[in-house]
Amino acid sequence: MKTIKSKAEFERVFSSGKRASHRLVRVTALKGDEGDLGRVAFVAPKRLGNAVYRNRCKRVLREAARSCGLPVPGYDVILFATRQTHESSPSQVGDALSALLVRSGVRDE
Repeated sequence: MKTIKSKAEFERVFSSGKRASHRLVRVTALKGDEGDLGRVAFVAPKRLGNAVYRNRCKRVLREAARSCGLPVPGYDVILFATRQTHESSPSQVGDALSALLVRSGVRDE
């Protein structure tokens, strides 16, 4: 799974991307070039808790992204953990993520 790493790439997606929120996960997505392979970023801010807590949130997000078929070719997607991400199962987060991908225009219904 190819990930977004540089600060400039993050800022590009933040400034121009479309946002969608759910209590379990937040998504920011930006359509890129057609030939471009899709990329994904997993974010768990420090305000959520210590490193162990944040890493668990990112593991749940990664598994949910895998189950939803991310990365989608031609799209850069950033997934943000919330406080409820930690207590949720990857399948619950995956269901929420699927709905958010449709809402943000990454996927058709």
